[in-house]
Amino acid sequence: MIRKLVLVFIALFAIQSYAQETTASPYSFYGIGTLKFKGSVENTSMGGLSIYKDSIHINFRNPATYGGNNLESFNNESRPVKFTIGGSHTSTKLKSNTSSDRVKSSTFDYVALSIPLGKLGFGFGLLPYTSVGYRLDTNNDAGNLDTRFNGEGGLNKAFLSFGYQITDGLSAGIDANYNFGNIQNNTIEFNYNSDGELLQTQSREENRSDLSGLNLNFGLHYQGMISDKLELQSAFTYSPSSNITSTNERSFSNVLVDIATGSEIAPTSEYSQTIEADLAAAGLDKTDLKLPSRISFGAGLGAPRKWFAGIEYTTQNTSEFSNVLYENTGSTFVDGSTLSLGGFYIPQYNSFSSYWKRVVYRAGLRFENTGLQVQNQTIKEFGISFGVGIPVGTIRNPFSNANFGFELGKRGTTEANLIQENFLKFKLSLSLNDRWFEKRKFN
Repeated sequence: MIRKLVLVFIALFAIQSYAQETTASPYSFYGIGTLKFKGSVENTSMGGLSIYKDSIHINFRNPATYGGNNLESFNNESRPVKFTIGGSHTSTKLKSNTSSDRVKSSTFDYVALSIPLGKLGFGFGLLPYTSVGYRLDTNNDAGNLDTRFNGEGGLNKAFLSFGYQITDGLSAGIDANYNFGNIQNNTIEFNYNSDGELLQTQSREENRSDLSGLNLNFGLHYQGMISDKLELQSAFTYSPSSNITSTNERSFSNVLVDIATGSEIAPTSEYSQTIEADLAAAGLDKTDLKLPSRISFGAGLGAPRKWFAGIEYTTQNTSEFSNVLYENTGSTFVDGSTLSLGGFYIPQYNSFSSYWKRVVYRAGLRFENTGLQVQNQTIKEFGISFGVGIPVGTIRNPFSNANFGFELGKRGTTEANLIQENFLKFKLSLSLNDRWFEKRKFN
């Protein structure tokens, strides 16, 4: 167990050291950023499918999966504590009607611990939920640099989950999430003299919103054999809408720019004065931001420890999103939805002769309407994913594994002078599990 914890700390340090940027999407300009978390590596490798419950992986999307032992495949007395950590790297090609560029981003995705206590189970962890990271330049009618937008930050979730096995096949659960984070953005509107030359002194507006609040997520999960070899699994989750508090600051300052490039340079003391905006007078120093409600349901069939295939549909009332600070961005929000199809295959989970027969092979498809509309264009997302789960335990104690996932997809469109993102994501997670509550036979 000590060696596994050492590996965890090494992996955590490596991921945090490497993850300098969280996203590089121009669509994170709108609202509170793009949705960062779409499930564990195991989920996203199956197109985002999150209806499957097993004994060695944590399912973040449905708290009902924490309930019950679910270890009939190994040892009914075994109760492994599950620990997982994950990270990802994304390479994105940004494409418009006139040009293209390539950006990269890396991030820590989640860390969590799950502890079974008979029919009851609970877990807790931390994950980034939305992410903001963009730099957008617009030109005036003369083709010169007009406005520059920069932003960073996002919303995180610290969660505590409980699940309980009501009957042999039915479990229920609840997530309590504490949302926190901040969004920082600044805008420079470039001014020119009468000869059309860029002025060296420009004005910059800076905004910061500190976010915090609670929300809940409820879940049900059913698992049962419908024949001697065929198993049915189905799931339902519901997250009611909730409000989080946004504490806002705004300031204005003069900055020096490089006349040749328009890039900011270190200001002298003459230009370092900052003026704080009086948001309190406008009632904008503290506002409520409404997070939309969300419902998902799905079902699938499979042979236990052999294969599984399922479908899941999620609808989110994104049109409920509201905050007065984000109403004048040239965008609107409509209800969003996601359709996921995917599954896995294991050649022979208990093979002694071949290591690769114990590997889990995953694949899936994802079709998503993000709920964001820009220039009357609905921003959609598509992804096709693949992944493998590699055992790092033994036949006797087969609880730990490393999971690798790849997703190839696109977001957005080049219509109406918008940007299309073609992305390739590489994901890695470690599920390091062990029997913490097993009675020793020998002292």
